[in-house]
Amino acid sequence: MADLPSIIPLFPLPNLVLFPGVRVPLRIFEPRYREMIADVASGEGIIGMMLLKGDWVGDYHAYPDIFTMGCAGKISELVRLPDGRYNLTLEGFAEFRVVREIRQRPYRQAQVEWCPVARADLDCDMETLEGLREMLFSYLGPPGMEAWRTLVEERGLTGFDLINLLCFHLDLSPIEKQTMLEALANRIDCLIDVLTFRLEERKLGPGGQRGGPGSVQ
Repeated sequence: MADLPSIIPLFPLPNLVLFPGVRVPLRIFEPRYREMIADVASGEGIIGMMLLKGDWVGDYHAYPDIFTMGCAGKISELVRLPDGRYNLTLEGFAEFRVVREIRQRPYRQAQVEWCPVARADLDCDMETLEGLREMLFSYLGPPGMEAWRTLVEERGLTGFDLINLLCFHLDLSPIEKQTMLEALANRIDCLIDVLTFRLEERKLGPGGQRGGPGSVQ
C-alpha cells in the first residue's frame, strides 16, 4: 500500500476496536485531539484507532501503553461545533502495526507498517456461513435471527463485510475484539473460536459447573 502514509496520528481508546468497512461516530473534545483533527482534516483525513492496554487510567494524559496493531479509518463526515469540539464519522479501511511512536506533536503519532486483509481472505463458503449463522442464533437467540435476516438476507452482506461488521458489533470484550483484529486473514476462524468459547462458558454457568445455576442448556 505504497500510496498510504508511513506516519499517521494515533487515537487510543479503552473500549473501541475498529475494523475495515465499519463506520463509527466519534466526538472529539480533548484539546490535543482537537488539534489532531484540525491537522488531518486539511490533509489525508486518516486516523489510526488503537486499543489502550493494561492500567492506562493513571497515565491517560501522557503515553499509556497501547497494543501494537490497530485499524486506520478515514474521516467521511466532519462537523466542527461552536465550542471547538468535533463530531465526525470514521470509516475503517486497513489494519496496521506500529513500528515506532513519534512524539513531536501534542497528540500521538507513529510510523506504521500497513498489513491490510484482502477481501478474498475473508470469503465464506456456504458451510462456514451456515455454521456461523447457527452459532449466532445460539449466542444471541431471536435478536441474532433478526440481525442475520437484516444483514445477510436483506443487505446481502457476506465474507469481508459481514465478518468485520460482526467482529465490531457483537457484545464481546475489547480484548476479544483486539484478538480478532490481530488474527488478520484468520479472522473468521478467530471469530468462531471466540463464540465457541463464549457458548461453552455460558453452559458452565457462573460457578464453572456444567448445568449450574444460570446456565443455558
